[in-house]
Amino acid sequence: MPTQLAADAPAPQNLPARVPLHNRPLGILASARAGQKNVLALIPEIATRQPMLSGRTGKRWHMVMDPGALKRVLRDKVEDYPKSTVTKLILEQAIGDSLFVAEGAEWLWQRRTAAPVFSHRNVAALAPVMTAAAERSSARIAASTGRAADLFAEMVAATFDVISDVTFSGGEGFDRAAVHRAIEGYIGHAAKVSVLDLLGLPGWVPRPGRVMAGKAMREMKRIADDAIEARRKAGRRNVPDLLDLLLEGEDPKSGRKMTTSELRDNLLTFIVAGHETTALTLSWALYLCAFDPAIQAQAHDEARRVLGGRAATQADIARLPLIRQIIDETLRLYPPAAFLSRTAQVADALCGREIHRGDTVILPIYALHRHHMLWENPDQFNPARFVDAKAIDRFSYLPFGDGPRVCIGANFALQEAVIILATLLARHRFSLVEGKAPKPVMILTLRPEGGVWLQVEAAQAGM
Repeated sequence: MPTQLAADAPAPQNLPARVPLHNRPLGILASARAGQKNVLALIPEIATRQPMLSGRTGKRWHMVMDPGALKRVLRDKVEDYPKSTVTKLILEQAIGDSLFVAEGAEWLWQRRTAAPVFSHRNVAALAPVMTAAAERSSARIAASTGRAADLFAEMVAATFDVISDVTFSGGEGFDRAAVHRAIEGYIGHAAKVSVLDLLGLPGWVPRPGRVMAGKAMREMKRIADDAIEARRKAGRRNVPDLLDLLLEGEDPKSGRKMTTSELRDNLLTFIVAGHETTALTLSWALYLCAFDPAIQAQAHDEARRVLGGRAATQADIARLPLIRQIIDETLRLYPPAAFLSRTAQVADALCGREIHRGDTVILPIYALHRHHMLWENPDQFNPARFVDAKAIDRFSYLPFGDGPRVCIGANFALQEAVIILATLLARHRFSLVEGKAPKPVMILTLRPEGGVWLQVEAAQAGM
C-alpha cells in the first residue's frame, strides 16, 4: 500500500480539519508505521484527483476512486471482492464470523435473518430510547455551560447508552462499563495494521497488540453470552429490543436460527459499530457547526422552530431537513469507515487496468468524498450539497457502503444522529476552542485525536 510522509502542510484556515495527504511513497516498514498512527496516511494526495492508482508494497494493490469501478466491486461483482484478509485479521478476534466479516452462504443466511430486525418499523419503535438519551446528554452538556467540554467523550457516552439500551434493555448481568472498556481497548491497541498483515502472514502468527487485548475481549464475550442465556430463560420484553428480535429471528429459507455464539458476535458487531460510528458522526457534526457559526445558527433556528423546548422524536425527522443535510455532509467529510479493502478472488479489469487474483483492492472512502472530479470545493463544509441528495451519483458518496453488503444499521444510525443533533443544537451553542482543533486519525474508524473540545453556552433565540 502507498504512504507518503513528506512534511505536513498546514491546513488552510478557511477549511475544517483534514488529513494532510502526501506524495512520497514508502516501503513495507514505513507503511506499517504510518498505518499504526493513521491509516489515512496510506492515501496519496493524487488519489483525490485520479480515478485509480496501482502499485506494490509487499502485495499488488489498486486504489479505486472511480464510481463505476466502485459499483462493480460493491454491487455487480461483490462475490469476487470479499473483505480483505487484513480486515478479517483485525476484526475476527472481536466479532468472530459475524455478519460484518462472513462471506458467501454464511453471510447470506445471517443477513436474511438480521435484516427484518432493522426494518423501518422496528427502528422507529426504538426512537424513544434515542430521545431519552438526547435528553440526558443535553442535561450533562448544560452542566458545562460557560466552559469547554470534550463533546467526543460525551457523544460516545450518549450513543453507548442508546446501543446498550436497545440491545440489552433489561441490563440483566450485562456489565456495560466492562464492555465499553474492552471495546475502547481493542480499538486502541488491537485494531491497528501490523507489518505482519502487510506481509500477508497467516492469522496464527501472533500480532502483539491483539494478544494484549485478548483477555478483555474474552471477558466481553463471556458477559454477552451470559446475558443472552439469561434472556432465553426470561423471555421477550413487552417492547422487544434487538436481542429479543434476533432470538426470534430465523432464516426465511432454511429456518435456521442463530446459536448463542452467533448471536453474541452479531450483537457485539452492532454494539461496536452502532455506537462508535454514530458517536463519531455527531462529534464531527458539532465541530463543523462550531466551525461555521452561520450554519449553526440556521440549524438552531430550524430545530427550535420544530421542537420548541422538548427533545426531538422520530416524528420530527422529516421536518428537520437542514439537520439531516449537516449529518450527510459530516459523513462526506469524515466518514467513519474511511478506508476499506477487498481481496480479488478472480482476474478482472477496473478502469481498463488488469486485476490479478489475490490483489488488494482499496476503497479509500475519505479520498472519494473529497475527490476534485466529483465534488466542487471538496474540502469545504457545505450542507447545501445535500438539498437534493438524489442528484448525487450514488457511488460518489458511500458512508455506509452499497450493494448487498450496505450497512444494515444505516437507518438506525441516521435516525439517532438527527434526534440527538437537533436536540443539542436547539438548546446549546458551541464554539471552537483556540489551540484545540481535532485531528482526523483513522485506526479502525475515523476518530478526532485529542477529542472535540468546544466552548458550551446556552443557545439564545436568534443566535
